[in-house]
Amino acid sequence: MVGRIAFSVVSLLWFHSVAWPQQTERGARMLPRIDAHAHVFQSSQAFYAMLDRLNVRLVNICVVDKHDRGYEEAAPQHARALEVFKASQGKVAWCSTFDPQDWESPGFAERTIALLDRTFKDGAVAVKIYKSIGMELKSRAGKYLMPDDPVFSPIFDALEARDKTLYAHIAEPSAAWRPLDPASPHYGYYKSNPDWHMFLHPERPSKEAILSARDRMLARHPRLRVIGCHLGSMEENVDEIARRFDLYPNFAVDTAARVPDLMLQPREKVCAFLIKYQDRVLYGTDLELKPWERPEEALKRWEAEFARDWKFFATDEKFQYAGREVLGLALPGNVLQKFYRQNALRWVPGITGAK
Repeated sequence: MVGRIAFSVVSLLWFHSVAWPQQTERGARMLPRIDAHAHVFQSSQAFYAMLDRLNVRLVNICVVDKHDRGYEEAAPQHARALEVFKASQGKVAWCSTFDPQDWESPGFAERTIALLDRTFKDGAVAVKIYKSIGMELKSRAGKYLMPDDPVFSPIFDALEARDKTLYAHIAEPSAAWRPLDPASPHYGYYKSNPDWHMFLHPERPSKEAILSARDRMLARHPRLRVIGCHLGSMEENVDEIARRFDLYPNFAVDTAARVPDLMLQPREKVCAFLIKYQDRVLYGTDLELKPWERPEEALKRWEAEFARDWKFFATDEKFQYAGREVLGLALPGNVLQKFYRQNALRWVPGITGAK
């Protein structure tokens, strides 16, 4: 314990005095980091060793996506997430989910709350809702299910009463409503996932309508902590995120799979946003380790993304990404501590096993 305390004090002092450009690798490993948005459904000792070596903890997100292999049902994901949680000795905390498919059936909210309570008993620290709400699911009368639908109110009230956080992946990047563009960071995803390429489904709700419903949900549940996954689907302009932060004190966002979108915006603007709202943005990657993957290949991908993100947020180095030159943000040390760790601990109580 004394050694841990000494290490923490040294790390804290170092992070307030460090010269970032010269300390990229050392700095990343000295700061205990939390990736607040990842998907790990394979128990691998090599993977856990990587987390130890890089000084990283995770929040392992379960989600129901009928179009994505491995994510079709909640129960198998819950079982694997619990296995990983135990095998990692708690370093990989987990977030449960529920399938809203039968929301019109009697007793839906009660069944869902009972399901989530079982996951909380198994250590789940949060719950995720998904973009199928707003973008895909329809009532028998043909009306799209939105995140502010009253059917969810008892569930959200239960989460608040249990001091659990809601991860909300609501809507998608604006690229989903546009023709495929090879220059977009999201080109590959929509080319491979036409079910979610809204340009091909003009009958579905607009992004604006979906985000408006999300905002109404935030307003109706002001004491529920909500993390907007993937920059809250406001990836093209941090001003839009800032506007929501000013309106909804219960709202934060993670950066999962949207760091390239930040790279495309003016550096000074992104820096100013992250400094002003330094208590509201959580680091996340959206990286995956699926049951059928070879861990040694996945680890290379994870390490490369961690390194790229650290270079972008923590240093002022220039580097190439997707054919363009990017200059790192060189965020102040205290901001990096919040972004990489403290915000996750505050917005998702229980990550380290204690609230």
